[in-house]
Amino acid sequence: MTVALKVRLYPTKAQRFLLEEMLETCRRLYNNFLAQRKETYEATGKSPSKFDQIKSLTGTKNEWQLRVHSQVLQNVATRVQLAFDGFFRRVKSGETPGYPRFKGRGYYDSFTYPQSGFELQESAVKLSKIGVVNAIVHRQVEGKLKTCTLRRQNAKWFACLVIETEDQPLEPTGESVGIDVGLESFATLSTGEKVENPRLYRLDEKALAKAQRRLSKAEKGAKARRKARKVVARIHERIRNRRHNFVHQTARKIVNLFDMIAVEDLNVSALQKNHCLAKSIPDASWTMFRIVLAHKAESAGRRFVAVNPAYTSQDCSRCGTREKKTLSQRTHQCVHCGLVLDRDHNAALNILALGTQCLQVDT
Repeated sequence: MTVALKVRLYPTKAQRFLLEEMLETCRRLYNNFLAQRKETYEATGKSPSKFDQIKSLTGTKNEWQLRVHSQVLQNVATRVQLAFDGFFRRVKSGETPGYPRFKGRGYYDSFTYPQSGFELQESAVKLSKIGVVNAIVHRQVEGKLKTCTLRRQNAKWFACLVIETEDQPLEPTGESVGIDVGLESFATLSTGEKVENPRLYRLDEKALAKAQRRLSKAEKGAKARRKARKVVARIHERIRNRRHNFVHQTARKIVNLFDMIAVEDLNVSALQKNHCLAKSIPDASWTMFRIVLAHKAESAGRRFVAVNPAYTSQDCSRCGTREKKTLSQRTHQCVHCGLVLDRDHNAALNILALGTQCLQVDT
């Protein structure tokens, strides 16, 4: 399987200049490739392929292209191809597509070494055309390095490494769990345990609003506006980091305890159309949680299944009687068998039963 390792880089002033220069070179090349496709299609009715554009790089390079690793330049053509693939996919599905855009300054924030030109060391990352960059490598992962993406986030630089490694299965526990996610509690397990919702966006909402007001009042192009933009970006980064940490720690605890994990296959995009919940649902990060949980379960040799969430809150987990409930009804009271249970706990038990049934059918 493949795992990702994200490490913080601490480049010197000279290395930071080279990173910024390579990023700008890739941005300019991306715009050139995009313009070439657009102009060629308008003139001939057919645009050049990704391989045509990669082949054009093998000739005489400009001086600014010589300072960048050859495979990094080739990866830019791949990114242009992915942009057009996404555009045509949205056209075929009947969506309103957005034509691939030219990247202005500040809107191109990463470049990739797709095969070679990089090496992970004990406390550094060696990069072609840049040198050995100091880094905090918080964990060592044994395996084959596949790709390395350098990303700029505000004023910080990170290296995102994809590593091909062996599975590391955990000892079986013989336990299974169904998980019902929500807003009042982040998650309710079929064991009855609840995971509190940290509401991380709400914690910084006032600070973010204050910073955004200062940004909107600052004069465009002024030094104060640049400083205000950094403050807004830093608050967003803090929220993102806290959410990322919470999701990973919660998923790890669940994977360590249970052999089989069943969750709801929620259509989060549709749920966000409810304007009363449109801010709280993204803050709960249900989609991120499911993705992280599935990945950790796979790497640990656990069984993971996503079930249809229909009627899991309305059906009785003991007798199966269906009774409609409003969102305000937080207790399940079955009129048929008399079961009285927390609404989310009842849903988690139904999710566990569905997950067990799905796995039995598959086997």
